[in-house]
Parts: sequence; structure tokens; C-alpha cells
Amino acid sequence: MDFRHTSLARLAAEVNEMSRSAVELVSAALANIERDNPTINAFCAVDQKLALQEAEKIDQQIRGGAVLPLAGIPFGVKDLEDAEGYTTTFGSAFHVNDPVATADSELVRRLRAAGAVVVGKTNTPEFGYKGKTDNVPFGTTRNPWDLSRSPGGSSGGSSAALAAGMVPLATGSDGGGSIRIPAALCGLSGIKTSQGRVPNGGPTPTGSGLLTVKGPMTRKIRDTAYALDYCVGDEPTDIFSLPTPSGPWFPELDGNLPKQIIWAPTMGITTCDREILSLCQAFVDKLSDAGVEVIEHDQIWNEHPLAAWLVFWTSARARAQGHLRGTDEWNQIDEALRPQIEMGLDRFSSADYAVAIDQCHRFAYQLEQAFGQAPLMLTPVTRGHAPTLEGDGFVDGEQTPDWVSYTMGINMTRNPAGALPIGLSSEGLPIAMQVIGRQRDDLGVLQAMAAMEDLIGFDELAQGF
Repeated sequence: MDFRHTSLARLAAEVNEMSRSAVELVSAALANIERDNPTINAFCAVDQKLALQEAEKIDQQIRGGAVLPLAGIPFGVKDLEDAEGYTTTFGSAFHVNDPVATADSELVRRLRAAGAVVVGKTNTPEFGYKGKTDNVPFGTTRNPWDLSRSPGGSSGGSSAALAAGMVPLATGSDGGGSIRIPAALCGLSGIKTSQGRVPNGGPTPTGSGLLTVKGPMTRKIRDTAYALDYCVGDEPTDIFSLPTPSGPWFPELDGNLPKQIIWAPTMGITTCDREILSLCQAFVDKLSDAGVEVIEHDQIWNEHPLAAWLVFWTSARARAQGHLRGTDEWNQIDEALRPQIEMGLDRFSSADYAVAIDQCHRFAYQLEQAFGQAPLMLTPVTRGHAPTLEGDGFVDGEQTPDWVSYTMGINMTRNPAGALPIGLSSEGLPIAMQVIGRQRDDLGVLQAMAAMEDLIGFDELAQGF
């Protein structure tokens, strides 16, 4: 069963109506994984017996009269968060022999409470440290659109599984673009909600500290909104969690385009690949032709956020893995990750961390000043094309490690932001636009993305799956 053709709401309705069973949906997902995972390597752990047992429990609830909004929906869990019965390895050889989790993360718990069924863990780079998905214990995840290219990261296992139709739902997390980047590279609509909208909570602090946002991932934004309605809301164990919205978001996606948008091709901080910029400009022109007032405002920030973002990121890595330096276990960590840990240990001071927090304020202030012109902003998601499996992304035909740029600052400002596929490159790879909203206006971003999806009509699929 190819899950790319049916909405979450329709699949769940069929299970609730008993025209299809949860066991049937989960069995189909397991068959997809068995067939396609050897090629794509999206899943790093699958427990067929456990998944089918959970699906049967859902069917028993339905036969008993229960109505569950995500009844029987099979989903993958990014291997940076806990799912009961699975080891959380963080993509690290250091953790592959850890005990299985005895409880779910708060996001997984909420999805399961709504009737969804975990079928396995999806691959991630070690501790989510980069925008590609490969690691020592589980190997490289491939992009279903081109098996020689990366699906991005760090939610690359989830995005690849969705792009291939293995499952209709997966979890992701975003500390610098890790939902938006793989969504963009795999032709999905994905959103990093406002920090705290989907609570983290639980006994363990988040891996990237102030930056971390978790959330559901799907192929289309209406499906994401449908799942989000059962994920958002207050959580007492998350000091940043936001109140539960006054009503569900999914029914509010009315298909009406925004009246005004800001178009910021470089945000004043970078340059962009010519082909990507051309496709983005064509989409902006299409919005203008549809009656949207487009305000070009390119000087959003007066400096690149990377330097300040690195303070947060490397400090979090030093906090979590710094104690391993000088031990035998140090060599079990990805050799490309070790310099980031050492940077957090040796380069930055507590004063640097305080200055980085000040930078969050400045970036948010400058962004809000721009929003005085219009409530939504469009930028490219990445400045370059998808990386090769062994190398970097491409900007104007040249490989460079600086192929992202647009996403990490929005983790610092905490604004909601989504990735929206708008077309294919000359190589047949998806290209995406970033849709940024004002503080806590997640609904506004979802509404705009749904209407833009309708306008652009991007229905292309990765072939061969």
C-alpha cells in the first residue's frame, strides 16, 4: 500500500468505520519497509510483533465503540526520542546497547493516545548533528528522489520514509532546520512549530537545549495540521510549553491565500543558487498573479546567525558528550562530530552563551520589524541543492558545506516556519520555499501553506516505490 495517496483523516476514518483495520494498515507499512528499506535505509529498527500487537489493541478499542482520530495510523519515530520497547540510540555506536525505553516521549505518547501505532525508529545522524543522515551503527539513508543524494537531516530517515510512501506519518525534530531541510529535499510540506507548541517535557532535557522543536511529519501540510491537533498543548514538565489552542487547527485551513507576504530572497545574510532562486521567484510571481501583494524586503538581519547558533549547539554537545573526551569511548563518536564537542568545551565561555541569548532577541526584533509590512515571509529553505551521500550540497554547481543558511536563525527567534515544495530542479530534485510567521502564529503559517499547496499543485512523487 502506497501511503502517499490517502490522507490521515481518511485512513483513520476507515479504521473507525471498520471498513479497514489497524492491523491491515500496520501490516501494509511493515510490508513497505521490508520491501524498500534495504534500498533507502530510512528505518534503523523495526519490531513487527510489537507493532501488530499494538494494532490489534486499536482494533479491539474500535470494536468496543472507541473513536480515535489517528486510529491505526502507522508511524516511525525519529531515533532521537523515546518509544517504549525500542532502544533510543541517537544514531550513536555509544548507545546501541542501551536498554529499551520504558516510556514514550511526550510527542509519541500523544500520537499513540490518538490511536497511531509505532512501527519502528527512523535513522538520524549521530545526535542529530548535521543536515545529512548517516551514522556509524546504521549507515547512510538515501533520498528516494535520487539514491545518490542525501534526504537531508537530521530527520532524514523520517523524510525518506514518507517520500517513499512507507508510512503516512513520522516524527521529526528541528534544532537548526532538521524538519524543514529534509522536508525540502524530499518534496514534503513540513513545519517547525513555535518552540513549546509541541511540548518536550519528560524527565530528560532536550538534546539541543533552547533550540529543539519536535513535531509530526507528513507529505502534505493538511495532514500535518490534522496530526498536530493531537500533539499541541500545555505540558507541566516542559518549562517552555505553550497553552492549548482555543480550537483545532485542521478545520481552519480554508484555502484562502494571504493578502500580503514579504519576499526575502537572501534575508541580507547569504546568496542563493541561481536555479533555486529562479524557481522561488517564479512561485512568488505566481502568488502575485493570484492577487497576493508581494513586498520584497531583503535586508532582514544585519549579520548571519551561524556564529551565535554555534554557541548553543556546540555547548549542548559539550554538555552531553564532553565527558567522553580522553576516554576509550571518545573514539566511538563520529569523527566529524568530535570537533563540535571540543568547540563547545574549549572555545566558548558563559559570557559567550549570554551574548548568544542576546542575539536571539536582536534577530527576533529585526524579524518583527519586517513583519510590520506583512504577517508572513517567504525565503528559500536552502541556498543549495541536495548533498551527495559522501559530500556537500551544491550551490551553482560547486559543492560547499554552506548550502543551508536560511533555517537556523528561526530556531533562535522561535518563530513558526514551514517548508513548502514548489517544483523540481533540472536534475528532478524537489525545491522548496520557507514560510515564516510571526511569533506564535502557527495557524497563520499552516493556513498559508495549505493555500499555497493548492495554488502550486505539487503532486510529483519519487518514482520506483
